[in-house]
Amino acid sequence: MEERILFEDNHLIVITKRAGELVQGDQTGDIPLAESVKAYLKKKYNKPGAVYLGVVHRLDRPTSGVVLFAKTSKALSRLNEQFKNRIPKKTYWAIVPKEFADKKGILCHWMTRNTKQNKSKAHINEVPNSKLAKLQYQRVKDLDHYCLLEINLETGRHHQIRAQLSSVGFPIQGDLKYGAPRSNKDGSISLHARCLEVEHPVTKKALVFTSDPQRVGIWKAVLSD
Repeated sequence: MEERILFEDNHLIVITKRAGELVQGDQTGDIPLAESVKAYLKKKYNKPGAVYLGVVHRLDRPTSGVVLFAKTSKALSRLNEQFKNRIPKKTYWAIVPKEFADKKGILCHWMTRNTKQNKSKAHINEVPNSKLAKLQYQRVKDLDHYCLLEINLETGRHHQIRAQLSSVGFPIQGDLKYGAPRSNKDGSISLHARCLEVEHPVTKKALVFTSDPQRVGIWKAVLSD
């Protein structure tokens, strides 16, 4: 766990989540990252009782990247307020087919969510029960058959990046749920939460947390010079 910690103080702990990990428990019963972090804190600080850890935000299970947890209830409530007001900046890396033509641009859709299927759909026009979804993208690297997009989220909708890229014909590599032709061997999708910028809930200092994806699969090519 220690090698995955990007930052820790009395109020926060920031971890690089691996693809395939749950952030918070679900019906699968698999041990989530939050419980692993609690176990780490309990051992590190020799805490006799229960360890408090607040889940501030989540990443999809097949996605990797920066995850922020609160170590106190005060920090959690203040961070929740930041996320509610869209103050944090979230930057992602996504790998899509090389035919993606634009160097940079904006995607704007209206999103609906199917909770039974755990899937979202991006609509061009507003439809009943839809929410506005907006992101900015920039093509930052070309690979043999794919390209790397850097994405800045302006909204935080369920499966937003996955659904929006799929709706314009370029599903993320490995994302079978949203139309990719093949899965990745490890069950991941090639989407990584690269950077998170927040205001410290107590000191008010601007914090920037950045994480590289694991050097596996296509990410090796992304991280090579």
